Amino acid sequence: MTIEIGSIVWGVTDLQRSISFWSQALHYRLKREPDVDFAILTPETGKTGTQLSLKLCTSEQPRRHHIDLFSDDQKTEVARLLTLGAKLKEDWTYEEGSDYKVLEDPDGNTFCVVQR
Repeated sequence: MTIEIGSIVWGVTDLQRSISFWSQALHYRLKREPDVDFAILTPETGKTGTQLSLKLCTSEQPRRHHIDLFSDDQKTEVARLLTLGAKLKEDWTYEEGSDYKVLEDPDGNTFCVVQR
């Protein structure tokens, strides 16, 4: 028997903003009409990927969760994500030769873009 990731649940404080950002960032779409506090995003038609669920939270603190996004062109993808509203994590110390960049989504949640 195999176990696999079925969904990543991401806590957010602004559901509509997060739907917009993550749909564009990952080329995902809403699986169905979102609830008042929960939305499910899946890959656009014909693409594969892990489902991303967005859960509305009341805490202003970024939640403890993490996604690694793998890319064949990290520099281009980081630039694209920055234009969508992501920010580079300013207080991150990278080890020598690191193959990733740490960003924050518009809600302050960190994620990495890893050079494949």
